[in-house]
Amino acid sequence: MFSDISKVILLSDMDGTLLNSKKQISDCDRAAIEQFTSLGGKFTIATGRTIQAFEQYTRLFNLKMPVIMYNGAAIHDYASGKTVFTHPLPDCAKETAVRIMEMMPDAGGEVLKTDGTYVFSNTEYQQLHTKLCNIVPFYEKLPEIADGGWLKVLFALAPEDIPFLEILIKQKGFDQTFDFVRSAEIFLEMLPKGVSKGSALKEYRNLPGMKNMTFVAVGDFDNDIEMIREADFGVCPANAEESVKAESDMVLSRTNDQGAIAELIDYIVNKCGASR
Repeated sequence: MFSDISKVILLSDMDGTLLNSKKQISDCDRAAIEQFTSLGGKFTIATGRTIQAFEQYTRLFNLKMPVIMYNGAAIHDYASGKTVFTHPLPDCAKETAVRIMEMMPDAGGEVLKTDGTYVFSNTEYQQLHTKLCNIVPFYEKLPEIADGGWLKVLFALAPEDIPFLEILIKQKGFDQTFDFVRSAEIFLEMLPKGVSKGSALKEYRNLPGMKNMTFVAVGDFDNDIEMIREADFGVCPANAEESVKAESDMVLSRTNDQGAIAELIDYIVNKCGASR
């Protein structure tokens, strides 16, 4: 599996994994990524962020590999400026989102498309997501957001309200048409059925030049589980949810605040026998 470092693609989640609690990349992780790529390894990201929200990070990595975005609903190649894969929500997504907001009128919410983020309920928790992504969204009423190209819908609520919303979704049967996944304690995302970071990794394997590559995936939260399962080698930091640890081939000894990515890269480099 680790015979040739040039055949290894390291696919990392961001929040809780690559980014520390201050939403920054530590110096040791940055140095490790630079070392890994200088030895021939390939590094990229799997995130729930939009094309626009991730733009600020591209200058930090000099990414040459496509990025999994929208929690698996798209793959975007910043090197070419092209979105190479999308799996949008069906047209009935708007009707379902309206019904969810009728049940939970205090929820924050946004629709994410390739051309930007459309906030339809700008609550305190929704504003936390806008701040996290460091974007300037569009503000529109939910019924007025144009149909087509919806990649996901994000609902933002207090942590204690998320389980209640999940129960309502099951009671109404919305989970039969869409997948719902927590991406943080206050965020619940509505995705196309069967779409995840893991399904996007399957699509990634079919991109040009990906044959015979070894994919290492690392993440910390529920929305990373499918990716960890799909990877050739699935990893999580020490701060990961217990559900993620249970699915991982390796649980790192370091947290995202202690340089978990650097620890993983050291492991890969040593396994590959790559010279420093």
